[in-house]
Amino acid sequence: MRLSLFTTPKHVPSAQRRRSPLGGTLLAAGILYSCGEPEVQRPKGTLELETKRPELMDTPAVPTYSGSNAIVLEAVSRLNTGLDLHKNVIIRTCGPTAGVCHNQKEYPDLHTASNLVSAINAPCNVQPGDWSAVYDGCEQPGDTFSFGNEKKRVEIAYIDYIPGEPDFGDGRPPSAESPGFHIYLAEPLNPGDRNRRWGTGKFTGKFVTDDGKVRESTYADFDTEWWYLDGGRHIVGAVREWQVNGVEGLLTQGIVQGDMNRNGVFGSRESTQLHLLKAGAPERSYLIGRVRGELNGEKIPGTRMPLANQPLSVSEMLALYCFIEGLPSKIEGEFDMLAPINYEECTFAKNPEELNLLGENVTWLGFVKPLLEANCGGCHGGQAPQGGFDIMSEGVYERLLGNSTQAPSMPLVTPGSIENSYLWLKLTGGAGVIGQVMPLDSDNMPRPLSQALLDDIATWITNGAAAEE
Repeated sequence: MRLSLFTTPKHVPSAQRRRSPLGGTLLAAGILYSCGEPEVQRPKGTLELETKRPELMDTPAVPTYSGSNAIVLEAVSRLNTGLDLHKNVIIRTCGPTAGVCHNQKEYPDLHTASNLVSAINAPCNVQPGDWSAVYDGCEQPGDTFSFGNEKKRVEIAYIDYIPGEPDFGDGRPPSAESPGFHIYLAEPLNPGDRNRRWGTGKFTGKFVTDDGKVRESTYADFDTEWWYLDGGRHIVGAVREWQVNGVEGLLTQGIVQGDMNRNGVFGSRESTQLHLLKAGAPERSYLIGRVRGELNGEKIPGTRMPLANQPLSVSEMLALYCFIEGLPSKIEGEFDMLAPINYEECTFAKNPEELNLLGENVTWLGFVKPLLEANCGGCHGGQAPQGGFDIMSEGVYERLLGNSTQAPSMPLVTPGSIENSYLWLKLTGGAGVIGQVMPLDSDNMPRPLSQALLDDIATWITNGAAAEE
């Protein structure tokens, strides 16, 4: 396709000339006039344009949902594709603000649709930091440690670096609290008849080559005085002032620790490793576990997600489950996020009510009522309950749905909205609260509930504050 940049008629009458607002003369494109001078024409220019449009992917045919379940119908209407799921659910709950949560700050980054695709079959969360929040099923085979040219290499359980000048040496052994580089091992490195040595500790890890083969490589070493503790299961290296940068550099390389949560269980040995999103298997997907707080009946460490945003509704959970279940086992090249989610053949669409985030325990009678009675009943019960609010007698659920005496325009509990529930604001110290955060201890000092308990109360309110068991 050829596109002409200039048109050059041979003559433009002066009457057709336009006056510019600045007093100049605007001439026809490509022609210059000079009084009494022959016209000067600019050379014609051409630009070669080859129209290249992206090839659209063939969208697979998906059967239309033929049932009548209201939860499934809602999911079909709002969350028909993977892109709908990301736009209407994932962004709202996981990455709504730049630099916060799973939007360029926390692993995994989920703020774009391609990031969500990247989470499919990716390793689950083993970020360093709070090691107690690492789930056994996410742990990977650890790197190995050895001395010098010795052949025996032992898997690293976990590591600790305690800054400071060594408080051991000259026959004085270190302790578990001594400053130094602490390496805990899966099995002992036999010290023989000695409890210390000078030498080079070597760190070896595995990597996958371009042709898919697993290789091993020694990627770092550290030369210092080493001590054996716990029969050789715990190695402590002295770190002098001039060696600090070397150790810190070693730590930034990311030593893979086989028992990262330090509970004595090597997750990669005990169970099949989880993925963030396991194609075809929501029950093996770590992100599902973080949203539900448990996976296959086992509690997932850490606070249930999302932390500060509205939890997923049942229809949204169904969409997430059916999206994961319908993923192909291998994703090579592009993945079509516009492909419809197959609700008709989705296993979980048969009984979507089971996906309610409340679970078995987060109910009014099974969880919320006993919690309030145990933590608040001392003041809000008996013949003269504080603030006129009694949670110990019959009819407490109905009273919760009424307005607060401290904030008459706001109900204590507004089903579906924690922001408009004065009880929630009172428990968390939200804006507009009168008096202290509840509950109080015996000295009338605030004794806030744990974050896990607050998360469950928030989930109960957000999902409708149901009264039934």
